[in-house]
Amino acid sequence: MNVKELNQAIQTYVRTDSFPVGIKIVKAENDLPERTKRPMRDFGYQITICQAVGFSRRYGWSIAMNGSDLSCPIAQVAFGYEPQLPFYTEGNLACGMYTDSLEAGAASEQDVPKLSAEESGYYVSYPLDRATVEPDVVVIYGNSAQVMRLVAGMLYKRGGSIPSTFSSRADCADIAIKPLQTGEPQVIVPCYGDRLFAQTQDHEMAFSFHYRDAEELVEGLAGTQKGGVRYPIPSFLRYQAEFPPTYQKLNQLFAEKGENA
Repeated sequence: MNVKELNQAIQTYVRTDSFPVGIKIVKAENDLPERTKRPMRDFGYQITICQAVGFSRRYGWSIAMNGSDLSCPIAQVAFGYEPQLPFYTEGNLACGMYTDSLEAGAASEQDVPKLSAEESGYYVSYPLDRATVEPDVVVIYGNSAQVMRLVAGMLYKRGGSIPSTFSSRADCADIAIKPLQTGEPQVIVPCYGDRLFAQTQDHEMAFSFHYRDAEELVEGLAGTQKGGVRYPIPSFLRYQAEFPPTYQKLNQLFAEKGENA
């Protein structure tokens, strides 16, 4: 299955209102896809990883970035651009904002998925319908019903459930790194930064998966559609409505009028 076929299937079965996004870690600058924008070079400022995904899913832009383009210190560590300094590992970034102690903050930082410096590279995001290379990971934003639809599609052949973890921060690592490391799809509750910096809306969630699962997902979307699991969710309308007493009284008068005619 190619990327364009995957994109078409998502639009057919899930009908997202922003572009599905491919994410790829590219080692060498010479291997970056054509027409990718570099934040410092093309915008004149650094951005966050979640902003890169936002540009791709809302503007249709391809973004390529490394540590020099990245403003978020948590992502600098998570994506292997900077080392885990003691100030970070001790929990100072989380403490006072997300946790009430350094110990809890340290546990939160330890839990963030991370790439090593050797695994790191240019973080590239792009809309699937304009892909020129196969992604490592795909992320799809949507409402809860659309994410449910994707979960149903992914489980069509394998059954069971999809385990995911939620922490309210660093969802960029959960979206991209966790599927790379575990091979498993992820349901994403967008983090605070994703909402603040990338304008992710209150009604939105996300679903990410390793690209090697693309064909399984598409087959599952088609199979569940055939079985009756669809989006938009059908509404059950085949019932007789019940009205307030005054409405019922008028209907009764209509009936009595007809009987006396």
